[in-house]
Order: sequence, then structure tokens, then C-alpha cells
Amino acid sequence: MQHLQGRPTLKLTRILAGALLAAASLGTVALPRHAPVPGGIAVVDLGPAGDIVPTARWGDQPIAVVGADGHWFALVGIPLDSLPGDFEIGVFFGSTVATKRIAVAIKNYPEQRLTIKDKRKVEPNQEDLARIEREQKVTEAIKRQFSATAPATDFVLPAKGRLSSRFGLRRFFNGLPRNPHAGLDVAVGAGAPVTAPADGVVANVGNYFFNGNTVFIDHGQGLITAYMHLSRTAVRAGQAVKKGQAIGAVGATGRVTGPHLHWAVILNDTPVDPELFLSGR
Repeated sequence: MQHLQGRPTLKLTRILAGALLAAASLGTVALPRHAPVPGGIAVVDLGPAGDIVPTARWGDQPIAVVGADGHWFALVGIPLDSLPGDFEIGVFFGSTVATKRIAVAIKNYPEQRLTIKDKRKVEPNQEDLARIEREQKVTEAIKRQFSATAPATDFVLPAKGRLSSRFGLRRFFNGLPRNPHAGLDVAVGAGAPVTAPADGVVANVGNYFFNGNTVFIDHGQGLITAYMHLSRTAVRAGQAVKKGQAIGAVGATGRVTGPHLHWAVILNDTPVDPELFLSGR
């Protein structure tokens, strides 16, 4: 784990502080569930709310800070490849600097073995690999976005259906090991509506080799969601969307075994378990 070094620029501090002060609620807010494990979220109490709005960083990575119940909380996404142990984030109250220690526990995820009929989606050719590389640069830039808006964290499920493949599964396609499942699958038929789980701004709409037709939503401060394998999309980049608004329809585009919604949640450039944002689960 990387420890904190350096401080945020004064400009970034002022931007974030102003936005937080204007937008963050200190009333009753549904925070994500605290789960300090690989692929989970550490909800870190930064102390009572005062005149100074804090910012937080993990190394060079800014961290989301939200207000709830009269306190400030940092929301830290923990990478799936993290080893158990402690790491620190830096907290900045104006000119005052503090650190908060987070203890990461062990979590073992089960395996999942799938058969893909389109073998190119498992073993891409050279042309496919060039396309994948181009697309990765686009999606990596989207995931690194950090807008100043205080994020809404009270999510609802973006499609009505059974939760099938859970987050973190160690996946094998046609017997070949591939990256862990970095999202949550909702088993629902083609054409079923997909809706925004919370307010945000559409960051990108595109068609990708593995993900198929995809919509990305920026909810603020590094909280990004993605909706993959859609049959169609109903929004455009830069469009503001409200919680419950239709953004597309379920499909079977990209690398799939059949129609379903793959829903991904990224926090501080880290895929995390979407179920941690769903209250009552």
C-alpha cells in the first residue's frame, strides 16, 4: 500500500472546499457500507463538521469527502489486488494536515467459469488488440475524472432483475484465466430499461470491444458508474441525468453469454462492489 506524500494544490483545495460547502449535506445521508477489504470501501470518519471543509488524498489520488449526520466522511475505494494490512490517507483542513489509518482485511472471492461462443472475445486478434488498447486509454481517462460536485451516494439498482454474477469473481473464459469480475450483473431480458441510480452527468457514451454499448455517469468526486452490454443508449455525453431517469436498455453487446446488465462502480479510479451502495442489501 502506498502512504501519503505531498499536499493538494491550493487551487484544488479551494475548488473542492467551495463545492463541498455549497453542495454537501450534513443531514441524514445514506453512506455506502463500510467494508475495508479488497474491492470494498473504507468509510472514514474525519470528525465533526466545522467552518473548514476537509479534503483527502491517498498518494496523488484525491478522495471523495461527503457530509453526513454532522460529520465529514472520506470514501476510499480499495483495489481488488490489495494485500491485507494498514495504509494511510492524508486529510487536509486548510493548513492543518492529519493522517487516517485504514486496516484492510482479507476477502477471498469465488471462481466463475464461462463459455463464450465468439472466440475473438476471449482471444482477440491483432486488429482487435489495437482497438482494445485505444479503448482502454479512453475508459482509463474517464475513471480518473474528479469533478468538484459532492456525490450522491444513495443508489438504487439500475435495472429490475435478479443479481447474478457478483463483484470480484475470479473468471475463466473458455478455460482461460481473465481479469476478476469488476462489476455486478443483473439478470434481465433484452430491451428492459436501465436507469440512473443517482443524479449525475453523462461522462461518455460509446461502443467498446468487451463492454459493448456503454454509458458512463460521473456522480462527482471520483464516483463513476458504468452500464455495459446495452442494446441501445438514450443519453449523450455532457447530459445531466436524475435518479431513476432512463439511460438505455439491456442488451447482449460486447463479450457476453446472453442479455444482462453489467453495472460497474468506480471510486477514486478503483472498481468497487456496487452492492455496497445499495441500502438494505
